[in-house]
Amino acid sequence: MTEQRPVVQTYTVTGMTCEHCVRAVTEELSALPGVEEVRVDLVGGTATVTSAAPLPVESVRAAVGEAGYEMVGGVA
Repeated sequence: MTEQRPVVQTYTVTGMTCEHCVRAVTEELSALPGVEEVRVDLVGGTATVTSAAPLPVESVRAAVGEAGYEMVGGVA
């Protein structure tokens, strides 16, 4: 039996300016099914998500939008 490796994807997020922004994006992305870890880089404007399987881009875009920010493009 082979062990499935986690999938790591990075997304560009615009509009984040403070730690509250980081927490809001982290909370929304963490709520997506299969997400194991979220790392948000405020300075770089990115969110790196580790999940059990690839996440649908539109689900990630919706979660970022729910937090009040915009995801630019697809997976960086």
